[in-house]
Amino acid sequence: MFFTYLRRELRRRRKAALVVASGLALGIALVIIVSSVSSGMSKAQDKVLESLYGLGTDMTVTKAAAAPKSGSTERPRFEFDAKDSDDDATQSTDRVMVQGFQTLASSTVDKVGGQDGVAGAVGGLSLNVMKVDGQFKRGEFKQEGGTSQGGGRGSGGGSGMPQGEVRGGGASFDVNSYTVYGTDVTHQDLGPLTSSKITSGRTFKATETNAKVAVVDSAYAKEKTLSTGKTVTVHGTKFTIIGVSTADSGDAAANLYIPLQQAQTLADSKNKVTTVYVKAADSQKIDSVKSAIQKNISGTTVTTSADLADTVSGSLSTASDLAAGVGKWLSIAVLVAAFLVAGLLTSSAVSRRVREFGTLKALGWKSGRVTRQVIGEALVNGLIGGVLGIAIGLAGAYAVTTVSPTLTAELGSTGGGGMRGGMMGGGGGFGRQSASKTLDIALSAPVSLSIILIAVVLAVAGGLIAGAFGGWRASRLRPADALRRVE
Repeated sequence: MFFTYLRRELRRRRKAALVVASGLALGIALVIIVSSVSSGMSKAQDKVLESLYGLGTDMTVTKAAAAPKSGSTERPRFEFDAKDSDDDATQSTDRVMVQGFQTLASSTVDKVGGQDGVAGAVGGLSLNVMKVDGQFKRGEFKQEGGTSQGGGRGSGGGSGMPQGEVRGGGASFDVNSYTVYGTDVTHQDLGPLTSSKITSGRTFKATETNAKVAVVDSAYAKEKTLSTGKTVTVHGTKFTIIGVSTADSGDAAANLYIPLQQAQTLADSKNKVTTVYVKAADSQKIDSVKSAIQKNISGTTVTTSADLADTVSGSLSTASDLAAGVGKWLSIAVLVAAFLVAGLLTSSAVSRRVREFGTLKALGWKSGRVTRQVIGEALVNGLIGGVLGIAIGLAGAYAVTTVSPTLTAELGSTGGGGMRGGMMGGGGGFGRQSASKTLDIALSAPVSLSIILIAVVLAVAGGLIAGAFGGWRASRLRPADALRRVE
């Protein structure tokens, strides 16, 4: 009897049922779209952070670069062989410099790895190589701030590229600056290289701890016409390219990756690292792990992914804040309004059925039975609204993913040197602790099963709330109400 009566009433009151269901559908659809967009932004931010220091890394340990001495104007110097002949001489020289931070002893990696809550720790060495080649008269080349004199011309791999000045004669030269990262080939599951994937050749073998092999970033390889099997020379040492890597998002961590021991040799930094990449055993206890490292290993700066997230600005950050703030409260407000409207419409519909319910009570229906009938109708309306809301929400999320609007993430300085200062991308200035970097991220709106389940729960909740309004109104009806309505 319950289902027969329910089916008949829903058919008879299709328009009213559709109005109630549409209101619920609007609120549920908005919740799905806002939740999926927020999820997409969260994933976009994760990609940004992964591009900073690698997938699976929860924090980095560094030592901030020492402040320059007051009045110091020391710059990198490049010496060239003097020639007795007056003819121009084609020469080449390069300078390998530790980039961004003071070095840490390699033993720091083991100390960090031994702290409570640390699941893994890996060291790496960040280097900047500045190469100058061209035709020179007898004399000395000296990098002077940002000016080029004596006929020099500069070309290189990035913004902030220092130019040069030739002393003792005119010159025509090229300046090329690129970044090198020394990676621990025995532990490749942490660190910047994990944010790139090998698209040609292979990665390092665990046995190649001191091998003269290299993995080159695809963008740099294209610029310099490099590929697997070719060689690249760094400070007089030839490295065979075994693989080409492509960054998952944004720019690569470095132009060239080589085994850590080789990087230490090139920089004359034996048993030294610039950064320790750390993975916590429990992602919920990152703050306590950070505190333990800071307490037990003095003189270091510990930077977590949350610290880096605070430095992200641009349209990605703005949109994320809007989704988390305005979007969240807007969806809640619309949902509450939809529930309230559904309840009022159901209560109003019951009021228009006074004669019907009064007659049923006169025929022996108890208040509980009438209330259950009203709640059943409202619950079905809620489920219909849920189906419509899920369909609209999925369509909206699909539209966002299809359009894939581009958001910009600008990565600023962390102050403490948590970011790999200047190591990101080709080039970069000397002695910078951190460099700003802009990434373009395509926004998607993934819909997870949990979001769908929440939508179903909201649909049921909306139906129950609407049924509660209508049921309360129906329970107050008396048989006499029907007689008064007939009169």
